[in-house]
Amino acid sequence: MAGEKILIVDDEPEITELISLYLVKEGFRVVIGADGFKALELTRTEKPDLIILDVLLPGLDGFEVCYELRKETDVPILFLSCKDQEMDKILGLGIGGDDYITKPFSPGELRARVKAQLRRARQSVTQANQGQVLRFPGLEIDFGSYTVSANGAPVNLSSTEFLLLSAMAQNPNQVFSTAQLFNIVWKEKSLGDARTVMVHISNLRRKIESDPASPRYILTVRGIGYKFSYPARTIADTQ
Repeated sequence: MAGEKILIVDDEPEITELISLYLVKEGFRVVIGADGFKALELTRTEKPDLIILDVLLPGLDGFEVCYELRKETDVPILFLSCKDQEMDKILGLGIGGDDYITKPFSPGELRARVKAQLRRARQSVTQANQGQVLRFPGLEIDFGSYTVSANGAPVNLSSTEFLLLSAMAQNPNQVFSTAQLFNIVWKEKSLGDARTVMVHISNLRRKIESDPASPRYILTVRGIGYKFSYPARTIADTQ
């Protein structure tokens, strides 16, 4: 996993220096930006494998940066923030962030979260190379091109959303608890963090369901978790 390029965007030099030193020691390549506009520029020119993005930035704040980036890339985004309110985390994940960590944080926690995000992104690429297509009524998941279409229209999913959807769609009608989904997608125990899964499920419904308030594909099983409700009509190999 070492060697991936990580973009750190924070306007506090001591924070970026600390994170940079730690990540370089772990074998990662590091690029640094100090404001929202620089974050957009460096993402487009440097093509990082992961972005560590502070929320409170000059110019464009981290939420605005994430919103703009999600129009053009699914690179994993890990928010950093001194705000620990639940609504800030919900907002960050809701606009396309993959994880959210509050300051102060330990180097060990940051390392674990970075590696978990990169493992998930790598898993997405591996799945994409398998060439499998799952087809359901009104929905198609193509692992060869790493794309999803709903009612014939392409759907732009983040890597986290894609993995969450594919995990459930590959096991239609199986009920997953939020803890199971967290472990499958994030490769670590949820420690009771059901809200992260719930926000990503909400994002998926908004993108693939004709009526997110009355979902057709991703159903809530009250008191347990979620299930993908349709059996596959066709499973094809595109290779």
